[in-house]
Amino acid sequence: MEVNITARNLTVSDRFREYVADRTHKVEQLAHKVQSLDIKVTRHDHSRNSGPEDQVELTVFEPGHVIRAEAHAGDKFAAFDIAFGKLSERLRRAADRRKHHHGSIGTSELTAHDFAEIDIRPADSDVLLGKQVPAAADAGPDLGESPVVIRRKQFEANPMTVDDALYHMELIGHDFYLFHDSETDKPSVVYRRKGWNYGVITLK
Repeated sequence: MEVNITARNLTVSDRFREYVADRTHKVEQLAHKVQSLDIKVTRHDHSRNSGPEDQVELTVFEPGHVIRAEAHAGDKFAAFDIAFGKLSERLRRAADRRKHHHGSIGTSELTAHDFAEIDIRPADSDVLLGKQVPAAADAGPDLGESPVVIRRKQFEANPMTVDDALYHMELIGHDFYLFHDSETDKPSVVYRRKGWNYGVITLK
């Protein structure tokens, strides 16, 4: 398994890398043919309020889909532990589903990869809507005084059921998931409502 650690607004120490290495071997035990684990550590300066806060994002790439978790805490070690706990639970959930469906998951790795990186932050933090890429690639339009910059993406999507869409939404920890509904043959979105209820929006 390839482990990639990137950092923003802070330096990743050898101690943190060793801390991660001591724990990430569990991913290979829980994941199904895991290809890589991406770890992104970001320090946010909230000096006007409570001071700096660290965010850790964990993304596991498996054939066919992505499992993701993130957490914030006062330091990167605590944030990693919280995020890793969430990731482990989602990996166990994915393993249980594979046993139930005998390993058949009908979606492409490309589709899951694109959805897994959706994130929204203030523009002044340079974290933009969509997967972060180098500024020279896939540049969005200049929106003048707009508070955010929007990056657009197009990709091929394999049809899947509403149940599969809900499954992938839960694994990446988002409140919505855009997919091609195999039953209606139309673009649709599943989303989380209050409690444990879900909704589906379909285009005509």
